[in-house]
Amino acid sequence: MGNIICASWFGLSAILVVTNDAIANEREQRSVSQNRAVDLSHSLKAVAPLDNITPVFQLRNISVNDWQWQALKSLSQRYKVTLDFDGDRNLTRYEFAEQLNNILNQLNRLITIDISREELTILQRLQTEFAPELANLQKQRVEKLEQQVSQLEQQQFTTTTTLTGQALIAISSATGEEKADGSGEEVDENIILSDRVRLTLNTSFTGEDRLRVRLQANNFRGFAEATGTAMGRLGFEGDSENEFELTRVEYRFPVGDKATVYAGIVGSGLDDFSDTANALLDSSSQGAISRFGRRNPIYRQGSGTGVGLEYDLSEDISLQIGYVADEANEPESGIGGGAYGAIAQLYFEYSDRFELSLNYIRSYNNIDTGTGSQLANDPFDKLSDRISANSYGLSTSWRVSDNLNLSGWIGLTDATASDLPSNPNAEIFNYAIAFSFPDLGKEGSLAGIVIGQPPKVTSNDLGADFQDRDTSLHLEMFYRFPISDNISATPGLLVITNPDHDNNNNTLYVGTIRTVFEF
Repeated sequence: MGNIICASWFGLSAILVVTNDAIANEREQRSVSQNRAVDLSHSLKAVAPLDNITPVFQLRNISVNDWQWQALKSLSQRYKVTLDFDGDRNLTRYEFAEQLNNILNQLNRLITIDISREELTILQRLQTEFAPELANLQKQRVEKLEQQVSQLEQQQFTTTTTLTGQALIAISSATGEEKADGSGEEVDENIILSDRVRLTLNTSFTGEDRLRVRLQANNFRGFAEATGTAMGRLGFEGDSENEFELTRVEYRFPVGDKATVYAGIVGSGLDDFSDTANALLDSSSQGAISRFGRRNPIYRQGSGTGVGLEYDLSEDISLQIGYVADEANEPESGIGGGAYGAIAQLYFEYSDRFELSLNYIRSYNNIDTGTGSQLANDPFDKLSDRISANSYGLSTSWRVSDNLNLSGWIGLTDATASDLPSNPNAEIFNYAIAFSFPDLGKEGSLAGIVIGQPPKVTSNDLGADFQDRDTSLHLEMFYRFPISDNISATPGLLVITNPDHDNNNNTLYVGTIRTVFEF
C-alpha cells in the first residue's frame, strides 16, 4: 500500500500542480512528468477497475445529488480544503475540475498522508472522468482570465474575489376556510408574486480560507399573518421592501490540520457552524419549499453574530460547536446580555452515503423557530420574559441508491420560565421523515416528500391550557427540474392538517412555483 500511495502522489504532483515555475520549465520536466504519469496509471489500476466509470459525454453539470459532489465534499473536509460552493446550485464541469484540482494540489503539498484504498479509488475515478477538464485547466484559466480582466477592473474586485448572483421569483397562494388563530376570519386566497435577489462575494486570501459577503433584497412577507399560523411558512420568506441589505458577513479559515474556525459577523445561524444532515433539502432555493422541511427546527434557536469551531476527532467524526447572539453589537446587551443560542454537536459521515448528527443546544429567549404552533413558539403565552431552553436533536441522511435518499430528524426542547413562580417547564417535540429522488426524470432534478409534525407543546407545568391539545401533520411535495444550466423551476404543495395543533381548524393548503435564475 505504501508503494501505491507514493507512486500516486508523485503522479498527482506531476500532472496536476500548475505553477508559473512549472510552465517556465515545461520542456525540462516533460519526460519526468510522463514517467510519473505512467506510475500513477499503474498504481490506480491496481486499486480499482475502470469498467463502471460513466463516460464523460454522458455527464453535464454536477449537482449535490451526484456522487462526484458528495465525494469531493468528503475529501475537502478530510484534507481541510475550503470549497467555494455551498451546494445551492449546480456546478459546471469546469468549476468542478477547479475544485478537484485544489484538493489534489493540497494533497501534493502534504509531506505525509494517510490515505485509504477507498479514497484512492475515488480520486482515480474523479481524475479519469474529468481528465479533459484537468488537462486543459491551465489553458481555460488563461482564456477565462482574459475575458474577465476588463470586468474585474470595472467592478474593482481582486483576482481572489468572485461574484455570483441569484434571482428567485415565486408565485404562491394559501387556501383555507378560516385562520388558525381563532379569530374566525377567512384566509386570504390571493395569488402573490414575490422575489428575492442575492449578490454574493467570495474572497480567499490563502486558497484555504473564505470571506463571504452577501447583499439581499426581497419582498415576500409570507402567509403567517394571512393564515394565522407559522406552519405554512415557505423557506424563502423575507421582506426588505426590495431594498438591498447586508445579510451575511462571515469568515472561515483552517487552524492546523484538524480544526476550522468560523467567524460570523452578520446573519449567522447555528446551522452555519454545524452540519444539519439534510443537504438535499436544506437550501432555500434548491431544496424543500417549506421552512419546516429544510432542517430540524431546533437549529433555528439562535441567529446574529457569533463564532464556531469544527474539530476532526477522526476521519469520520467531527466535533462542531458554535455560539450566536442576537444583540452582540448592542452596547447595552453585548455578547451575553440578550438572546443567544449555543450548540455542541457530534457529526458522523461515512463515505458519501450516510450522515448522522447528534446535537445539544442551549438557548435564551430564542425558542421561536417560526415553524410550530403559537404555543410552541411561546409556551408561556407572553407571561415570561426569561425563557431558557435545553434542546436535543438527532438528524440523519442515508443515500440508499443514486436515485433515492432517506433523511429525517427528531427534536425535543425543554423550556423553563425563570421569572415565573416555581420556574415552570414546558416540553416541545417535533419530527420529520423525508424521501428525496435525485435525477428523477431528468439529470439535475430533485423530487421530494416531507412528512412530519411541526413543533408541539406536549406538556406544560402551567396546565392543559398551555399545551397543544391536538396534532398537526405536515405534508409536503415538490419537484425541482432544470430548465437550463442556470434556470430551475420548482412547483410544490404544502398541506397542514389541524393547523396550530387544533382539530377545530380547517386543513391549510399552500402552493408555490419557485423559479431560480443563477448568474
